[in-house]
Amino acid sequence: MSQNSRKIVFIDIDGTLLTENGIVPESAQQACRQARENGHLLYLCTGRSKAEIYDSIWNIGFDGLIGAAGGYVESGNEMLYHKKVTPEDAKHLIDYFHANEVDFILESNTALYGSRNLQPHLERRIYGDLLNDPAAQERKRLTPHPYIATLTYGNEELYLDDVNKICFLESSLPFDRIQADLQGRFTALQSSIPLFGENSGELMIPGVHKASAIADVLQHLNIPREDSMALGDGLNDLEMLEYVQVGVAMGNAREQLKQIADDITDHIEEDGLYNCFLKYGLISA
Repeated sequence: MSQNSRKIVFIDIDGTLLTENGIVPESAQQACRQARENGHLLYLCTGRSKAEIYDSIWNIGFDGLIGAAGGYVESGNEMLYHKKVTPEDAKHLIDYFHANEVDFILESNTALYGSRNLQPHLERRIYGDLLNDPAAQERKRLTPHPYIATLTYGNEELYLDDVNKICFLESSLPFDRIQADLQGRFTALQSSIPLFGENSGELMIPGVHKASAIADVLQHLNIPREDSMALGDGLNDLEMLEYVQVGVAMGNAREQLKQIADDITDHIEEDGLYNCFLKYGLISA
């Protein structure tokens, strides 16, 4: 990867650009803006669907979006494609989760739809016991979590025909069991969002992942893979980091990702993205 030519950089959001508290470090914002000023292209490449990408993220400035872990691709103002879960598979999944009392989020491009018990479950994880603990009530009042506000609570069934992917929270049903029961219909990965719990996960359309979408973006822009780079921290970043010319794992990344990465930068809270951009000549100090 030569230092001088224009690069295209694919950046994961949660744990890479955005801290666990929902903040983009000032150094990361500065690095992204400076890299674009220097002529490099920056694409968000995330498991999030478009409805989950807040203005505070977009306003930093990006050239495009790979969302839903590869299921939705936008380059500039042009949508390249949008792959959706079939209504039959969505119905099967929803019935399965309802029967097993698993709380979940259906992600579409227009909204995020939460299952009937999702809000109290999430609020318990974020704030604590809101019914009995005044400190938890005060936490909710003083620091409302932005994710809660992005959710819509639909009808009981939630049978939708525009689902990109699904996230599910930890439950009494082990992740491995969910993965096995839904095999063939969905690819299951453990979630990179700590808030959702140890046994949580995300479900994607089989064959859809970040690397396949990156290949499509590079072809669309006629940019050689040699000029590509990516940063990530979670298991849905594996294919991405293996595919690009330089795949960089954050210091806070899953161990499995660090093992396959070309390089490891610092922790997100220790200017990991900024230091990576500096090291590879995308910006100067």
